[in-house]
Amino acid sequence: MKSTIQHIAFNVEEIRKDFPILSRKVNGNPLVYFDNAATSQTPQVVIDAIVNYYSSINANIHRGVHSLSQEATDAYEQARQKIQTHFNAKHSHEIILTSGTTHGINLVAHGFSSLLQQGDEIIVSALEHHSNIVPWQMLCEQTGAILKVIPMNQEGELVISDYDNLLSEKTKLVFVNHISNALGTINPIKEIINKAHNVGAAVLIDGAQSCPHLKPDVQALDVDFYVASAHKMCGPTGVGVLYGKSSWLNKLPPYQGGGEMIAEVTFKKTTYADLPHKFEAGTPNICGVIAFGVAIDYINSIGFDNIAAYENELLNHATKNLLEIEGLKIYGTSRNKTSVISFNIEGIHPYDIGSIVDKLGIAVRTGHHCAQPIMDFYNIPGTVRASFSFYNTLEEIDVLVDAVKKAKLMLS
Repeated sequence: MKSTIQHIAFNVEEIRKDFPILSRKVNGNPLVYFDNAATSQTPQVVIDAIVNYYSSINANIHRGVHSLSQEATDAYEQARQKIQTHFNAKHSHEIILTSGTTHGINLVAHGFSSLLQQGDEIIVSALEHHSNIVPWQMLCEQTGAILKVIPMNQEGELVISDYDNLLSEKTKLVFVNHISNALGTINPIKEIINKAHNVGAAVLIDGAQSCPHLKPDVQALDVDFYVASAHKMCGPTGVGVLYGKSSWLNKLPPYQGGGEMIAEVTFKKTTYADLPHKFEAGTPNICGVIAFGVAIDYINSIGFDNIAAYENELLNHATKNLLEIEGLKIYGTSRNKTSVISFNIEGIHPYDIGSIVDKLGIAVRTGHHCAQPIMDFYNIPGTVRASFSFYNTLEEIDVLVDAVKKAKLMLS
């Protein structure tokens, strides 16, 4: 399925026309969507790809000889190749298609359950989403491995000197997010990867929050595993990608058993298929994967340099204007961060602020953002999180600032 997407120059008003939901109203007000760290919105070209699949292609893949099956298979595998190119993976079989970031992390954790021994050590960071904490805790319970944590500082940055002290010949795995979903901090993952490799440890990077904002090069990073979700990248929910080096993927046992992931089945013995099918049991989200490929075409047509520059402008404008509100504190003040602002107003619960701004048509996230250890570090119940994308505007940020002022006045 060839893309017809073209964006000659970055023009936010033209880009907004690609997203039908941005024209709707919420509670009688124009929608201001600032919950992009939870899920991005979907452009019409991706919606059209979903409709087109079910209208004209709908068939199962890989095993059919009829025309619809072959068309579906071609479109599905073309999407895999688009994902390979986007992440600069060396081989297409290193791209494992999943239901999302959490699926990819659990797949790797399951695989290492047969490779770790009691007393081995694995390292996570204090900035992780629960999806990059809980599977490793479960892995430690199964294997007797020991979980260690890279601490964070008040700015929301990892303390790399402490990471250096945690690493040893016992370290087998390191897990860090590329960007914190709760604070927007961009972690120094290249340095983290290199130091882990120096002691022989493998590294998994959670890229769920980074992939909407930047374009990871997995070969340049020399990362062992990298996971991401389509729905953060203008694609559909229920689709994701696990990149893994062939050498590691070949070592790991299958995550699930079923159709597609087998070479031969008898009641005496089953042999498994080669990569990538070894990890793709059952009928996949065919439509979602095809649409993911279209979403990748779309965001590349915008251009990641354009995205980074524009979102940094949004971040700076929001930071400056929100900090002018008396009693407002921003959590996560790293100099190297992306377009996420987590804040509270002294004496007011974040949920109450979120509820009021919703009445004004503004979608923000409140709570601990599946990053409860971060909130415990700051000794707060949660934050209000406003997260921006390339289709948001400076004027929308002004609407948010006015709404927060109104909420403060009502709740003080």
